[in-house]
Amino acid sequence: MTESNTNVAHAVETLNRLRSSLEKVIRGRSDTIKLVLTGLIGNGHVLLEDYPGSGKTTLAKTLGMSIDCSDVDNAQTGIVPFRRVQFTPDLLPTDVLGVNVFEPKSSTFSFQHGPIFAHVVLADEINRTGPKVQAAFLECMAERQVTIDNVTYRLDDLFFVIGTQNPLDLAGTYPLPLVQLDRFLLKIPMRYVDHATELEILNDIDTITSSAATVSPVVSRAEILAARRAVESVHINPAIVEAIVSIVQSTRNNPLLQFGASTRAAIMLKRSLAAWALNEERDYVNEDDLKLLAPFVLQHRLKFHPGAGDPQEAFEELLKPHLEKLIASGMKAAS
Repeated sequence: MTESNTNVAHAVETLNRLRSSLEKVIRGRSDTIKLVLTGLIGNGHVLLEDYPGSGKTTLAKTLGMSIDCSDVDNAQTGIVPFRRVQFTPDLLPTDVLGVNVFEPKSSTFSFQHGPIFAHVVLADEINRTGPKVQAAFLECMAERQVTIDNVTYRLDDLFFVIGTQNPLDLAGTYPLPLVQLDRFLLKIPMRYVDHATELEILNDIDTITSSAATVSPVVSRAEILAARRAVESVHINPAIVEAIVSIVQSTRNNPLLQFGASTRAAIMLKRSLAAWALNEERDYVNEDDLKLLAPFVLQHRLKFHPGAGDPQEAFEELLKPHLEKLIASGMKAAS
């Protein structure tokens, strides 16, 4: 077995352990869990959207508790394994990033780390706070660093943000600007579970609650970082790369769109496809992966004109000719 195959096999094993841990607590959300893990090893961040009570917070907290981060000196860096930030209208940037505090005894300032200094950060109800706090996240998510009073503090390589937001039709929400949305690799809607799953949850609620309170780490920080490196070993056929570029290019001259997708969007789509393939226990990407993931990666980065109708249907129509061309080319996924 080659080194590349070994890395892929280890990454698949890491993902399977994480998924099993999450599914003990989160029922009926297998696809959502796989998408979140795709964001994690795709070296991006994810945004979960649904109404309150759908399990967004529980999913993020369980993931944070499932990763052992004891292999780094957290005391020196001020970084902790998991933090939850509840966003409110009166929140200030310093409440999230940290602040310099004057020490009278030494007559000096010392930096007090904010909750952003964590390996996994749950940004809960991120669209309930104002634009100033939302903007404070931009540098953190893009560059994994925080700058306070002209001093830059590094965040950990693992740093992973799970943002949750309520639909915009709920009172007290502030729409995230496109520049903020662009920092999220995936935007994942969490739908209501079906009748059978909801019945299972009600019957097993005591077990689920107990499991959520006693989650133990099942993977290490080093294994997550190794899985991210394994993403680079996943084969992506040139025809799929060509399709990605064609899709992104077509968003820039479409009369239905006010704003098209950036080059960064194309890079993120390619990366997420490779990460998803590992979730599917494959070392290659196929056209079905592109069809499945494109809406989660691209749709929140686009702004359709009001006359375009339902954005989801409009996006599917935009995607359709490119997928048909890819299939018609007779591309062999494993070639």
